[in-house]
Amino acid sequence: MKLHEYQSKQIFARYGIPIPKGRVAAAASEAKAIAEELGGRVVIKSQVLVGGRGKAGGVKLAKNPDEAEVLAAQILAMEIKGLPVRKVLVDEAAAIESEIYFSITNDRAARKPVMIASAAGGMEIEEVAAKTPEKIIKVHIDPLLGLRDYQARDIAASIDLPREYWKDFSKIATGLWQVYSQNDATLAEINPLVITKDKRLVALDGKMMIDDNAMFRHADLAEMRDVDEEAPAETEARKYGLSYIKLDGSIGCMVNGAGLAMTSMDIVKLFGGEPANFLDIGGGAGSDKVAAAMKIILSDLNVKAVLFNIFGGITRCDEVARGILVAMDEVKPKVPMVVRLVGTNAEEGRKLLADAKMITAETLADAARKSVAAAKGKK
Repeated sequence: MKLHEYQSKQIFARYGIPIPKGRVAAAASEAKAIAEELGGRVVIKSQVLVGGRGKAGGVKLAKNPDEAEVLAAQILAMEIKGLPVRKVLVDEAAAIESEIYFSITNDRAARKPVMIASAAGGMEIEEVAAKTPEKIIKVHIDPLLGLRDYQARDIAASIDLPREYWKDFSKIATGLWQVYSQNDATLAEINPLVITKDKRLVALDGKMMIDDNAMFRHADLAEMRDVDEEAPAETEARKYGLSYIKLDGSIGCMVNGAGLAMTSMDIVKLFGGEPANFLDIGGGAGSDKVAAAMKIILSDLNVKAVLFNIFGGITRCDEVARGILVAMDEVKPKVPMVVRLVGTNAEEGRKLLADAKMITAETLADAARKSVAAAKGKK
C-alpha cells in the first residue's frame, strides 16, 4: 500500500525526522488560509500516488497567499497520469543549499533491508543509478541488530556530507530505520533530504510503501489507503479477502493457493496463452467467496476464457463447484469455463459441473490446453 507524501511526512515527524511546516488542503480557500499562517511563500504540491508530479505541473511555488489560492485551484482541477488531484499539500518554502537522496527498502537478493543514499538528491534515483551508479551508496542492515551508529556515519562520509551535519544525519537515519521497521514498510524514502541555507537538514518530500500482508497489525495505516490509485477490481477483491492482481492476458485464472496460482499461470503461458490475472481464493473458500472471485475475473473485458484450478484440501471441491454455478447464474458469463478439480469431494464437484455442461479437465496440462484453445475460439 502506498502512502501520500503528507501521510508519509506525518509519520516521519513522529520519529523525529524534521519536516517543513505545512498542512493538507482539499480546497483553494484552505490553501490560502494555510499560506497566510505560514507567512505567504509556500509550495503547493499535488497529492497523487504517481511519480513525475513536478513535470506534470503538479508542484508550484506561490509567493503569497493569493497566488497560493490560484495555484491550488489549478492543481486541484488536474488529473496526473489518470489520477484526480483531490488534495494539495501546502508547505513552507525552503531555501535549499544542497539535496540528498535517502531511503530504506528491501533487498530481496541479500534478504536484508538496505539503506540507500546519494548526493544526487532531488532526481529520480533510477536515473542516477543508470547514469552514475558510483554516486549511490548502499548499506545493508541486519534486521536483528538494526541500524548501527557507525553505519549512519559511514553513509554520511561516503556522500561527502560536511561533518557538522553528521549528528543530525545519524538521528534522521535512526528515525528512518524506525519508520521502516515499526510500520512494516517495504520502502521509506526521503527525496530530497535537503541542507537549507540556515544550515538545517529537512525532509522536503516523503514516500512510504507498506507491506499489505502486515496491514492487520496497522489499522491506523489501513485507514490511509487511497483507492483512486487501485484498479476497482483489486479494491473489490480486498473486501472478500481475495488476493487479486490484474494482468494483460486473456485467460482468467482462479486458483486456491499462491504457489498453485503461479504454476497455473506458467502452464497457461507454456501452452501459448497469457494469464489475465493472478487470483488466489485461499483455503476454506465457500461458495459466496468463489462467486465474488468469479465476478471480479469477468469484470475484465479482456478475458476470453476462465481457468479454474482447485485442489480440494481445506476447500471442498463440491463447495467450489456450487460457487462457480452460483456465479454463473448471477453473472451469466459469455466466455467458456474450464475447470480442473482435484481433492476432497472432487467427484461430486465434477458431476455438478458436468450436469451444467461445463468444460472439465483432470490434469492441469489438459486444463491449460483447453483454456488456451477456448480463448482462441477453438473447440
